[in-house]
Amino acid sequence: MTAAGAVPPVVELRIWGVRRVGPALLRMASGRRALHAVPGLRFAKLLGTGSGHTFTPRDADPHHWALLTVWDGPDVADAHAVSPLVRSWTAAAHEELVVRMVPTSSRGFWSGREPFVPTGSSGPDGEAVAAITRARLRPQRTLSFWRAVPPVVEALAAAPGNRLALGVGEAPVGLQGTFSLWRSPRDLTDFAYRGAAHRDAIRRTRPERWYAEELFARLRVLSIRGTHEGRTP
Repeated sequence: MTAAGAVPPVVELRIWGVRRVGPALLRMASGRRALHAVPGLRFAKLLGTGSGHTFTPRDADPHHWALLTVWDGPDVADAHAVSPLVRSWTAAAHEELVVRMVPTSSRGFWSGREPFVPTGSSGPDGEAVAAITRARLRPQRTLSFWRAVPPVVEALAAAPGNRLALGVGEAPVGLQGTFSLWRSPRDLTDFAYRGAAHRDAIRRTRPERWYAEELFARLRVLSIRGTHEGRTP
């Protein structure tokens, strides 16, 4: 929890829509170096995106790529918006969605780190929230995980209050994640803990031993700018 008077960390997700896949792959390969030792940057991941329908390689969307960053505060996040890395992606993109957030709860690890420091304040119920999940699958449990995914995905697509849901990850196989936007905290809670399909997946997680590492974070949405697939969620 953030100490009284301290500036909470700012989490930002940028999603770019591109028409040319080859240059995007090159920017993904070279961009990681540009994220080393950036002042005020606590955590960063360049990510591929996908539909999240099956969490298999066939979900991959080569025309949408993302950058997830965690910053010491809004000023350093604003400064990075005009960095060469971000400008190169923005210049090549036909659309860009930028979601700025603060974490309200988080458990688990991402690449051995705890990237989100919760503020402990979820905001009013009518305020938009986001959820970020990420897991490193055990190779021997991958098929079992893939078989369990479809009912959860169907429930997510039909969930009241769901404004956007994407698969995200550092690799097409084995490093699975989701990003979802919700109309309110209540909508997210209803899906996560009251929906039968997701509740069953949670129940099976420990005995099935799907994950070698996992993380779940809930975040309060501060702002949404731009579009994804032609619309602002």
